[in-house]
Amino acid sequence: MTKDSNDNPQPDADSSHFTAIEAKMRDVGLSDAAIASFRANYAALRRNETGLISEALIEPADDLPLADTLEASPNAQSHLSKTVVIKLNGGLGTGMGLEKAKSLLKVKGDNSFLDFIAQQILFMRGNTGSNLRFLLMDSFSTSTDTLEYLNDRYPELGEELDFLQNRVPKIDAATLQPVAVPGNPDLEWCPPGHGDIYAALAGSGWLKRLLDAGVLYAFVSNSDNLGATLDLSLLEYFAKSAKPFLMEVTRRTPSDRKGGHLARFRDGRQLLLRESAQCPDSDTDAFQDIDRHRYFNTNNIWFRLDHLQQALDANGGFLPLPMIKNNKTADPRDPDSPAVFQLETAMGAAIQCFDGAGAIEVGRHRFAPVKTTSDLLVLRSDACVQTPDFRLELAPGRNGVPPTVNLDGNYKMLDGLEAALTRAVPSLVECQSLQVNGPVAFEPDTIFRGDVVIDNNSGERKSVPAGSYEDEMLDL
Repeated sequence: MTKDSNDNPQPDADSSHFTAIEAKMRDVGLSDAAIASFRANYAALRRNETGLISEALIEPADDLPLADTLEASPNAQSHLSKTVVIKLNGGLGTGMGLEKAKSLLKVKGDNSFLDFIAQQILFMRGNTGSNLRFLLMDSFSTSTDTLEYLNDRYPELGEELDFLQNRVPKIDAATLQPVAVPGNPDLEWCPPGHGDIYAALAGSGWLKRLLDAGVLYAFVSNSDNLGATLDLSLLEYFAKSAKPFLMEVTRRTPSDRKGGHLARFRDGRQLLLRESAQCPDSDTDAFQDIDRHRYFNTNNIWFRLDHLQQALDANGGFLPLPMIKNNKTADPRDPDSPAVFQLETAMGAAIQCFDGAGAIEVGRHRFAPVKTTSDLLVLRSDACVQTPDFRLELAPGRNGVPPTVNLDGNYKMLDGLEAALTRAVPSLVECQSLQVNGPVAFEPDTIFRGDVVIDNNSGERKSVPAGSYEDEMLDL
């Protein structure tokens, strides 16, 4: 038995409480590592852990090294043979109306996220003569489509390209047992968050395979963030630092103030991540103070595989990551379905699991995720250009600042954006901001400069006439 913050005895996830959960997980073939990890989260749930981190316990993270000051030496390429690039590729992009892997979405011409990622890996291999390893952490929903796409287009990448993210039971909020959804058992499961990468690597056998092959360094990032490329100067810095774990962080802006931030524990100055769900209400002002807490996690992570194995061995086969409890319903489309807890962990939270873990400040260009159709329009436009090594970066004239694009609800789903771009993608290379209200269609040779607002209140799709628009409001 343990005690909660009010000294009330709370049961652990002992065998009597966890029996049904473990049986359910073993029935679908989940590994010992996945089960051990979920057991720890379930124990935290039964202990009524809140995961709150008060401002009194932490201090700002400062004096971080700057990635922009690094230069790769001629010897940097020697580390590539001991490196694996891992892309988190479990998302379907349902927020934009997609039904397949989000990484299959075309972002520039005929190239999808996966095309750019594959070409980056092949370019690095060809340009350096290295055997740089490449893996995807897929989900049950993305693996088949992803592998068929890559095997068809890039057979030279190899055949074994992925391992699967685990799935975990949704927990009935009333009984704290696995929820049952008669007639639709798929709804009984949920993803465990990208913190699952550590258990998934171990449980799939890939951690041992990579270590046996002499691979020491892993670079992990999201597949929808094309700014997260393998940078030789960062790889060399990480290898020489001998750190077990390194997080890329960048400066928070006013638009990031509600998101999580990097900090240090006052006792020992160990780095940690504090998410909004971990902040007491009384500390909201400090949490959102971007001058005090200056950095957020880009989810570009470097870690040593040998140190990961040591940490897993020391903790019974899992990393003790903070549990994140999400209150949901068993059927997300039915608010009257049973209330459930979905237990997750975050990959970056592992920064507090490794003694000597570090962080490095990178430019905003290494954090360019596509979460909305507005983000996608910027990538498809001439505000972004493709480099010879298959990276996408802002056009030189942008001086590192992307245009601010706001598309209204007509474009929340991908089909709304595709309808607008059927004939052409407008020029945004000299645009500072673009606001589009109402359904429109862009004509060829349409150029936006400065700050432009387009309004169409008719409810019917209307064309934006070809031409150059600068600092104006266009009423269709």
